[in-house]
Amino acid sequence: MKRTCSILTWTVPLWCMACGRAGAPRSDIDDGIAEHAMVVTAHPLATEVGVAVLREGGNAVDAAVAVHYALAVVLPWAGNIGGGGFMVVRTANGKVITLDFRETAPMRASRDMFLDSAGVANPRLSQFGHLAVGVPGSVAGLQAAHDSLGSLPMARLIQPAIDLAAMGFGLTAREAQRLNEALVGLRTHSTRPNAFTTKSHWRAGDSIRLPELAVTLGRVRDSGPAGFYTGRTADLIVAEMERGGGAITKADLAAYTPVWRAPVHGRYRDLDIHGMAPPSSGGIILLQLLAAMETVDVRTMGWQRVSTVHRMVEAERRAYADRAAHMGDADHVRVPVAGLLDPMYMRERMQDIDEQEATPSAAIGAGVPDEQEETTHFSIVDAQGNAVACTTTLNGSYGAHVVVGGAGFLLNNEMDDFSTAPGAPNAYGLVGGEANAIAPGKRMLSSMTPTIVTHHGDLVMVLGTPGGSTIPTSVFQVLLNVVDHDMTMQEAVSAPRFHHQWLRDVIQEEAGAITSTDSATLVRMGHGLVVREPIGRVDAIRVLPDGRLQGGADPRGDDSIGGY
Repeated sequence: MKRTCSILTWTVPLWCMACGRAGAPRSDIDDGIAEHAMVVTAHPLATEVGVAVLREGGNAVDAAVAVHYALAVVLPWAGNIGGGGFMVVRTANGKVITLDFRETAPMRASRDMFLDSAGVANPRLSQFGHLAVGVPGSVAGLQAAHDSLGSLPMARLIQPAIDLAAMGFGLTAREAQRLNEALVGLRTHSTRPNAFTTKSHWRAGDSIRLPELAVTLGRVRDSGPAGFYTGRTADLIVAEMERGGGAITKADLAAYTPVWRAPVHGRYRDLDIHGMAPPSSGGIILLQLLAAMETVDVRTMGWQRVSTVHRMVEAERRAYADRAAHMGDADHVRVPVAGLLDPMYMRERMQDIDEQEATPSAAIGAGVPDEQEETTHFSIVDAQGNAVACTTTLNGSYGAHVVVGGAGFLLNNEMDDFSTAPGAPNAYGLVGGEANAIAPGKRMLSSMTPTIVTHHGDLVMVLGTPGGSTIPTSVFQVLLNVVDHDMTMQEAVSAPRFHHQWLRDVIQEEAGAITSTDSATLVRMGHGLVVREPIGRVDAIRVLPDGRLQGGADPRGDDSIGGY
């Protein structure tokens, strides 16, 4: 299979010249290069697991399954079997397909379940504890992907995760910090003692063993999804729900089904962009943002200079306003996908921007399309040219802070991704309306944006990121960094980022994302700016003109590149 893309012909000297013009930062991280296959994940141990599968002759989907299970052990705040996600797959023959294994609302869920007597949403209930948990989809989703596209035995793919859980692994400094920050919540909301709370303070290098999780994974290895959604594991989940006042029943677990969906597709320059359809909003938002930039010369405007940032922010205001009004689970509500993705629709939305003045978000509502921050992502390309972009999540860091007693795994808090009340923001500040209201069996709206880029059928890029509401804008910026600003994959991933999401009306920026001079100009134009913690953790792969693979592992985390 031919992987190369003729338009990607940039060299380091050309990048340096572009930097001089645009003011883009030069990363000091060496670009990872692989001749045949590559894995980029949020944890070195998970990367090693994926590369080993590829070396043994497994394909990209096999590696994705193994990586996902490994992350459920070594990245407990986001990797999971108690959550869900989305997978975009490009097969060696050029076909792109997508798998939705997003969580669903339990059948006992109700529209007003998080409202108090005055009709006000209570974010504590939707973000922490048992009532915040949606029916997990990861185990069923990984099985569906393997059944359709895998090649190695499923037991081989799960075993590394079992070994890591049983034998233990050393915590990185970031992992120790994250776990310490979550300890109070884990002790408060879990109803049984668990491995995470055996210490009062964790340090980098401490070894943590998860024997109950090892046994749970063993049941999945031996019995497939039935080893999770029925039998002993299901009993433990339901018992945890009953002790903590949750809503999930055995019937909810037995009824869960992942869904193969048609990808959303659009073009930017002469590239084809493939992403997730609803209930992910990410694919639509990304394509809307790219459509807004298609008509301008981004390269000449310069990397994150005033005119570039201004236009990107104005596009983000409009796309996120559309998200709030129009997007939800397309199996339950009508989402005007074709209208939202019509390039002319977004260009018309951009016609009223003032190049010299910010548009207040309060003055922007959703358009009328014509219908004629915790997650993890990994990117994989195998030697045959199969590619996987997979984003998976518990939603918040450590999800609902509920560890299933006797089973050793964390449960998600995805119910907070519904619109708990009209105009009420969720944990990421996103608001929504009727399209994303809670209903039994419904999938909550997501921002996850696993993305595959091709050119005339040839693979160009595989990318995605965690980051809640910032996910689509992070993928957007990395794409522009490569396509318009001539960065390598690592440079594009490492470059500082900014974000706007309509409400609240402020540009969130990482330190160094916008120069002080340009920031002052943007403020005079009416933009609000605030410096915040790092945005996202993009893991990405780019195919070079000679067919080699160039990785980008985000330095904001413990992310790593592996390959051969």
